[in-house]
Amino acid sequence: MGAADTVPGVSGGSIAFMTGIYEELIFSLRQCGPTALKILFTQGIAAAWQHVNGNFLLTLLVGIVVSGLTVAQVVLHWLDVYPVLLWSFFFGLITATIWSVAKHIDNWAPSTYLLFAIGASVAYFITTLVPGTIEATYLTYFLAGAIAVCAMILPGISGSFILLLMGMYSPVLLALKNIDLVIIIIFAGGCVTGLLSFSHALSWMFTRYKTLTLALLSGFLLGSLNKVWPWKITLESTLDSHGKEIALVTENVLPQTFETTTQQPAHFVFAVALVIFGLAIVVLLDRFGEKSS
Repeated sequence: MGAADTVPGVSGGSIAFMTGIYEELIFSLRQCGPTALKILFTQGIAAAWQHVNGNFLLTLLVGIVVSGLTVAQVVLHWLDVYPVLLWSFFFGLITATIWSVAKHIDNWAPSTYLLFAIGASVAYFITTLVPGTIEATYLTYFLAGAIAVCAMILPGISGSFILLLMGMYSPVLLALKNIDLVIIIIFAGGCVTGLLSFSHALSWMFTRYKTLTLALLSGFLLGSLNKVWPWKITLESTLDSHGKEIALVTENVLPQTFETTTQQPAHFVFAVALVIFGLAIVVLLDRFGEKSS
């Protein structure tokens, strides 16, 4: 999840679904509220830790942090050097995750199809938006954290891409790189606020309308495929604070068109192989998740 959330267009929530931990994640986050504090002061640390499923959350958090310091750097390097191959791998992962999520829907009624279509349409629309720029203030850092973290736990919607749309992707990364503790604390505060609030909403949806929620999330995944199509050409771009080009508006094209336009190899055979590899990984993780459950 940590590696996925650093790439604009890939959702950490998708990874959670692939590994079969999504519902446990949502329900565990929901437990982190006033009741947990009450248990902490009345029954002690051990009872509060058990109430919030502490072992699970701590293990997940450590994995995300370690990935952010190690694996995420490799992913970002591949995104810069071998973008077609990396997007192909993610395309395979997300495509298979649609199947992994949708297969848990027992009854495909008209309302289920409607929610699926709405989810796909919303996610697709988000991927077509043009990134903007807003003034980086303490308030915008807090709001960016609250909004982006909600997207991070929604399969198919990338928190990093939401930051990019808000014009806060570079400022947040710069603050993390420079270890600006004030901004990091404010951004983290927004993340915690958004995460705890949104997890309650998702938990309620899973409890009351699980089938419809799964249909909506499946739609999100389908719509997000527009963002991770391997062959794309840049129509508009900008430079970050380090002089590196960042694509603002892209267009998905066929491999042959990509080669003709960019004068770069499409790596079609390797790309297809990585799509299949991504599909296979999700199938294996899905079987592993079922056994674990």
